[in-house]
Amino acid sequence: MSDPTLPATPTTPTTPAERRQVAMAQPPLADADALLIESFLEAIWAENGLAKPTLASYRRDLQGFARWHNGRAGGLGGTDPAALYDYLQWRSRQRYSPRSTARLLSSLRAFHAWQVRRGARRDDPTALLEPPRLPRLLPKALSESQVEALLAAPDDSTDLGLRDRAMLELMYACGLRASELTDLSMGAVNLRQGVLRVTGKGNRDRLVPLGDEARHWVERYLAEARPRLAGGAVRDAVFIDGSAEALSRQQLWQLVKRYATGAGIDPQKISPHGLRHSFATHLLNHGADLRTLQMLLGHSSLSTTQIYTLVAREKLKQLHANHHPRG
Repeated sequence: MSDPTLPATPTTPTTPAERRQVAMAQPPLADADALLIESFLEAIWAENGLAKPTLASYRRDLQGFARWHNGRAGGLGGTDPAALYDYLQWRSRQRYSPRSTARLLSSLRAFHAWQVRRGARRDDPTALLEPPRLPRLLPKALSESQVEALLAAPDDSTDLGLRDRAMLELMYACGLRASELTDLSMGAVNLRQGVLRVTGKGNRDRLVPLGDEARHWVERYLAEARPRLAGGAVRDAVFIDGSAEALSRQQLWQLVKRYATGAGIDPQKISPHGLRHSFATHLLNHGADLRTLQMLLGHSSLSTTQIYTLVAREKLKQLHANHHPRG
């Protein structure tokens, strides 16, 4: 089933930027759909306390579908299964990844479940949709020597370099997500006890030990560099930029890529989340148990943490193959 109202694309997009350009060429979002999406996000935030990045993903996915749907058959609230199938076929032609499509289906399911719960409709049009099969990707961790090189890359004789050294040390020492680092507030840092209070997914708080090395760099940053970066402004965020504003996740991403290049690490193979993966993998390699690792990472389910045992197992296989005489 095709829709003649969809804009024609002369070539099939091959990059995320090209796909975003095609998506933004869709008709503007109808006011009724925009209001419905915001009402859903407010409700699901109140029910589940979802983190800002998750809410942003839901908003982006629902707005993308609503623009494509273009108010037909009662708008977003009146979606039928045929429209969803057509949209998935369109995304396939645009070469969206299976992982992106799986996340989209999660957003659509959450939205329509909310519609059913509040009595806005009786049926769930996503009920028969099958999620795409996803390959099980192992987290990519840096070696310990690569982490050492990355942590040493910033020039700590400058204010921004000292900030970046403290930031990287903290991410690796505590296994922080990017948003957990950028959202970290001054009140969440207890240097005397050497712990952080981290607010993770679902607004769940956890206490994470800093470690002596990270505490040293954070102490130096807070005492020396941050006051000069703040310039007298009162800011709650621990890590601020040269304009005394809270560091964004995009800025953090760019910094990690830049320092990776300086440390001789392929910037295409590292992200801020890579330090979290390295934290978990290295702890397991040095004898940490899964339950402890689960608490430190803030995982709600142990099954999420168990993926790191596969990473450690693959490393052992590689060591055996490289060093055993009959490997």
